[in-house]
Amino acid sequence: MVAAALVAVTDTTAAADWDPARFATEDTLELLTVSAETGEHWFPVWLVVLDGQIYVRLGSRAAGRVENNTRAPILSVRIAGEEFSAVRGEPVPEMADRVAQAMAEKYTTDLFVRYMSHPLTLRLVPVVREARDRRLAGSA
Repeated sequence: MVAAALVAVTDTTAAADWDPARFATEDTLELLTVSAETGEHWFPVWLVVLDGQIYVRLGSRAAGRVENNTRAPILSVRIAGEEFSAVRGEPVPEMADRVAQAMAEKYTTDLFVRYMSHPLTLRLVPVVREARDRRLAGSA
């Protein structure tokens, strides 16, 4: 019971620190997926911030890791020396072109990377913040 309360407090605090504007200048973040075959795996990806939200574009191998994640759609994220344990990876195929354009503008080496396959574009949303936003919308 106490452990569950500590996790809830930790996640709430972490979500309160989730600030996409502050992370916009970061070059990469790390995502954690968990697989029944390989266990936990952290991997770096580029990020962009659009309209106050963090987006990542994943190549085939990273997309496979996310799709086979036993915690799906929950990921853990490391960024700017912070770790967020419960972040929802929301597929947003309608944002793929806009995210690709933002990546091209932010990363000069995207000139080479953009021609590779990127089958999955995700918006990253902290789970606790998402629940709080729903509660606030319901009370309005």
